[in-house]
Amino acid sequence: MTGTLTGVRPLLTVSLHQDARRIAPWVGLITALSVSSVLAYGWVFPDPASRTALARTVEGNPAFSLIFGPARELMTADGFNAWRAGALGAFFAGLMAIGIVVRNSRANEDSGQAELIASGVVGRNTRLVVAVAMAAIASVLLGVVAALVTIAFGGGAIDSITLAATFTASGLMFAGIAAVTAQIGSEARTASSLAVTVLGVAFIARGYIDTSGAPGWTIWLTPLGWTEQVEPAAANDWRPMLACLALGLLAVLAASVLQSRRDLGMGLLPPRPGPARGRGVVTAWGLALRLQRGSMISWTITFAVLGLVFGFLATTIGELFVQNPGIAQVIAAGGATTGSLIFEFLVTIVRLVGLIAAVYGVQVMMRLHAEEDELRLDPLLAGSVRRARVLASHAVIAFVGPAVAMLLGGGVIGLTAAARSDQVRAVDVLREAAVAVPAVWVLVGIALATVGAAPAIRAAAWFAIVLSFALTILGPLFNLWDWILGISPLWHVPNVTAAQPDWSGPLWLLLVALGLTLVAFLGFRRRDLA
Repeated sequence: MTGTLTGVRPLLTVSLHQDARRIAPWVGLITALSVSSVLAYGWVFPDPASRTALARTVEGNPAFSLIFGPARELMTADGFNAWRAGALGAFFAGLMAIGIVVRNSRANEDSGQAELIASGVVGRNTRLVVAVAMAAIASVLLGVVAALVTIAFGGGAIDSITLAATFTASGLMFAGIAAVTAQIGSEARTASSLAVTVLGVAFIARGYIDTSGAPGWTIWLTPLGWTEQVEPAAANDWRPMLACLALGLLAVLAASVLQSRRDLGMGLLPPRPGPARGRGVVTAWGLALRLQRGSMISWTITFAVLGLVFGFLATTIGELFVQNPGIAQVIAAGGATTGSLIFEFLVTIVRLVGLIAAVYGVQVMMRLHAEEDELRLDPLLAGSVRRARVLASHAVIAFVGPAVAMLLGGGVIGLTAAARSDQVRAVDVLREAAVAVPAVWVLVGIALATVGAAPAIRAAAWFAIVLSFALTILGPLFNLWDWILGISPLWHVPNVTAAQPDWSGPLWLLLVALGLTLVAFLGFRRRDLA
C-alpha cells in the first residue's frame, strides 16, 4: 500500500501552490456569506419588532425554506446567520470540493499531465489521494477562516464554529463523491456533471422535505440534510457530521477500488464512438449542436423533473397555509387569499428556475471558450468558416436552450399544480415563465459578451448569477432600495396576475440582451484567439 502512495508529499505541495488562486475565491465567497449575515442583522433588524416581522415574513413564504432551510432562531444574529448561510454555504462548499477533485484527478488525464506525472516516481493512487487531500485541506481551511472571521465581526464563538464546521463536512462529503465520479466519467466534464447532479439532487431533496411538511425522519435521506440536523445556533449537535465524515471516507475507498479497475484516460462509462460519416457535423451549426447535445438533453430532463417537484410542492403549500395559524393571521390582516399566496410562491419559484436556466446558458458559452482554450477552434477557423458563424452557432443554443427549458419547466409546474389545486391556472404559470425569459437572456448575454469580447473576465458571468440570486431572493428581505434590487434582471419580471403588470421591464431587458450580443460579435471579430 505504501508503494501506491509514493510521491504524495511533493505532488501535494506543488498542486496546492498551483491551485491556491482557484481555491481562495471559494473560501472568500462562503466566508463573506456568513460574515455579511452577522453584520447586516443588527442594521436591518435592530429591534424585537423588526425581528418578529422577519420571522413572520419567512414563515409566510415557503420558498425561503426551499432555498435556505428551516429558520429555527431568527431573534439573534447567529440564528439568522445559520439560516441564511447554512444551506447555501454547504452547497457552495460541495461545489468547491467537486471542482478541486475533478480538476486534479480526471482533468489531468484528459490534458495528458497525468502521464507526465506517472513517468516520475509516483504510486498508482498518488494523484487520487492528492486530489482528495487538496479538497480536504481546502474544506478545513474554509471552516477555520469562516469561523474566525465571523467571530471577529461579532458572531458567537460556539455558534460560528459549528456553522463553519458544517461547511467543512459538506466539502469532505462531496470530495469523496467527486472522487467516485472521476472514475466513472469518460472525461472531466462528465465526472463534474455527475458529481454536481448528485449535489443538486441532494439540495433539491433537502429543500422539498423542508418545505412540504414531510415526516422528520425523511431529512436523513439526503446528505445535505445531515448538515442541517446539526442545527447551528440552536442545538449545536455535532453528531450528524460523523455521518458526513463516514460517507466521505467510504466514497474515497470506493474510488480507490474503482481506479484499480480502469485504464488511464478512460472512465468506467466509456465514450460512445462517433459516426462513420460526418453528417450534420460537417457544418459549424451541426458541430455546435453535437458539442452541446449532451448538456441539452440533461438540462431538458432536469427542468422537467424540477417542474414536477415544484408543481407538486406548490399544492402542498395551501395546506400548510391553512394549518399554520401565523400565516392565517397574515392572510386575514393583509386581505390576501390562499390562492394569491400560492401564486406568490410560484413567482419566487419561477425566478429561481430562471437562475438555473441562466446557469444552463452560461455553461453553453463556457463550452465555446473551452474549445478555444484547448486549441480546437483554430483548425475550424483555418478553413472557410467565419468567426461570426462559429459564435452564432453557440449563441443561438445559449439563448434558445434556456428559453425552451423555462417554458418546459413553467408548463410542467403549471400543469402539475393545476391538476392538484383549482386555485392555480396552468396558463398563468406558463405566462410567468415566458416573461422571465428576457431576464435569463440578459444573464446569458453577459456570458456571451465576455466570452466573445473579453474572455479574461468571463467569471463575471458567474458573478452576475450569484449577485442576481442574492438580490432577487434576499434583497427584499433586507429592505434594500429599489435601484439596488433593480440590478438583478429578474427583479424586473412582473407578476402576470397583478391588476396592472408592468410590461416595460421585459422590453428593456430584451434591449439589454441585444446590446450584449452586439458587443460579443464585435469583440470576437476583432480580438486574438487564445
